[in-house]
Amino acid sequence: MKYDVIIIGAGASGLMCAATAGYRGKSVLVIEHTKKVGRKILMSGGGRSNFTNLHNTAANFVSENPHFCKSALSRYSVGDFVELVERHGVDYHEKTLGQLFCDDSSKEILRVLNTECEWAGAETRTEVTVTDLKKHANGFSLKTTAGDMQAGSVVIATGGLSIPNGGATPFAYEIARQFGLTVLPTTAGLVPFTLQPDLLEPLKPLAGVSHRITASVGPVSFTENMLFTHRGLSGPAILQISSYWNASEAVVLNLFPEFDLLVWLKEQREQRSKADITTVMSQKMSKRMAQILCEIFELKGNMADMSNADLEKITTAFCHWKIKPSGTEGYRTAEVTLGGIATTEVSQKTMEAINVPGLFFIGECLDVTGHLGGHNFQWAWASGFVAGQAIV
Repeated sequence: MKYDVIIIGAGASGLMCAATAGYRGKSVLVIEHTKKVGRKILMSGGGRSNFTNLHNTAANFVSENPHFCKSALSRYSVGDFVELVERHGVDYHEKTLGQLFCDDSSKEILRVLNTECEWAGAETRTEVTVTDLKKHANGFSLKTTAGDMQAGSVVIATGGLSIPNGGATPFAYEIARQFGLTVLPTTAGLVPFTLQPDLLEPLKPLAGVSHRITASVGPVSFTENMLFTHRGLSGPAILQISSYWNASEAVVLNLFPEFDLLVWLKEQREQRSKADITTVMSQKMSKRMAQILCEIFELKGNMADMSNADLEKITTAFCHWKIKPSGTEGYRTAEVTLGGIATTEVSQKTMEAINVPGLFFIGECLDVTGHLGGHNFQWAWASGFVAGQAIV
């Protein structure tokens, strides 16, 4: 079995690369170690696949080399992928912040990719595991559970470590190290926080409650919803900021990011002097949430008895709430993997390893991690496309 290119990993980036290379007349084989192709595509967006984002730029990515992704993103844009799904008759809609979702099902995106691969003549085989990969003067030899194979080029598109029950493995990092590439430390990204018992226990009655906040770590902040859970905190704002958090830092939560709480509290002191602080705060959140947070912040008393300093203390408690997570839920629930293969050792124009001609790395395995909201898929499409264009 000999091909121009063998792509290991039949996810978003791998299938895009396969179709692109196939249309260029290359003989292409995509191999996948699980039973199904595109499992993360099917799982994404609550089953409706947030397949890209209208506002995608290089600023939406975390990497030690923030400029690396620019070339690929400019050569395969959001508009290019939108044109592709429209050509295949996929109905979609925009949600908040430029996020594009399928009207029907994420199966539609997988259908587009599978159809493109079929039209391009790319072959796909599932339940095939690579056990050995070697480079030779004229290409690569692979030992697999489906027999020995040869290829002029090999593309590693096996992703990162997030969602292990979806088939994630460290294969890409192992291959990178085998060929002498640097692999940066990896951690779970876009992941819920867990909390210490002394904070988690009083917050547990709020599990399932959502509230709009600004979450900040240092100079980075995101304003979206936060969700209280039985294990800690989740929701878009928390997932976003988790990609910038490390265990030595506190996360600052502003529960009123678009509202001047201090001015309002002074008005309430004039208008409702006999009301206690819990009753007043329950106008801006549920009664249970107001009660629990006032207990955590140790706030009590009637408004008439509150000095300006007291009101400033209340404002600080709700608008500058410092929490120190005990950790995260880890790769089990993480949407992405931070870190990975160092981009300094991969061409930003082709995704080819600089010192290993013919060996390409695309998608999540590289040290390029997008924000929540379709950016990681756009990186998959773009990196897969430029690799597919570069294969000789």
